[in-house]
Amino acid sequence: MLTLYKIIAFLIALSVHEAAHAWTANRLGDPTAKLEGRVSLNPLKHLDLYGTIIVPLFLIFIGSPFVFGWAKPVMFDPFNLKNPRKDTALISLSGPLANFLTAITFSLVINSIPTGPLLPLIYLIILINIVLGVFNLIPIHPLDGGKILVGILPEKEAEEADRFLNRYGLIILFALIFFSFRGVTPLSAFLGTAVNFFVKILIPQGNLI
Repeated sequence: MLTLYKIIAFLIALSVHEAAHAWTANRLGDPTAKLEGRVSLNPLKHLDLYGTIIVPLFLIFIGSPFVFGWAKPVMFDPFNLKNPRKDTALISLSGPLANFLTAITFSLVINSIPTGPLLPLIYLIILINIVLGVFNLIPIHPLDGGKILVGILPEKEAEEADRFLNRYGLIILFALIFFSFRGVTPLSAFLGTAVNFFVKILIPQGNLI
């Protein structure tokens, strides 16, 4: 049952994240994602065979402490945006922000319902939304944080950062995920600290599973 709950929580977090990107892009002037049906909480609209199904399920079934994945990218046309660099940053920010708002919403539920059979699911929804939100704010490409960084820097520095992150972002990301020192990766250390901070705020200790 716990594995099923993890899958449900992951799909909820992913759908909220991608739907927020699509909704924000449409609000800022580009209807591309809306026309593709991406302004939706239906996970089927966002599924990627490898990123949403194979990789996360593999990590869940092997008991990995860190489960990650990805959905189909939300496509938008920057030429439809009034301020492409700034608006791209806002579109990128909307995904993690939606995850944090979802975590806060479900924390209100878990704090008002001290017991119940769905508490493990609610806890996992909060936890995975926090993980997805924090992870995507890391300021490197292809994560949302990279686009946010480029969007808030002055133009010259933004161009230099964008070139650097396009060239080395994936290398840096893989290093953070797989480079290990005494069994601890930089990403797991960072996420563990950040996620524990938010969990302690949003979830009463008595409801931890």
